[in-house]
Amino acid sequence: MALNAHLVELGEKHRLLERKIQEAIASPGSSDTEIRRMKREKLKIKDEIARLQDGTKH
Repeated sequence: MALNAHLVELGEKHRLLERKIQEAIASPGSSDTEIRRMKREKLKIKDEIARLQDGTKH
């Protein structure tokens, strides 16, 4: 059950980052560096979710 809760938490972080990225892209004063940082973080979370899900299939 703890794994499922962790996956839900990671999924929520991923969705939140996606929202923040979209808002930053739409905002004219946004820093490209900050947007790239958020995209890298989002990708790390996605990779972690995939890794955990693959681990539960074995």
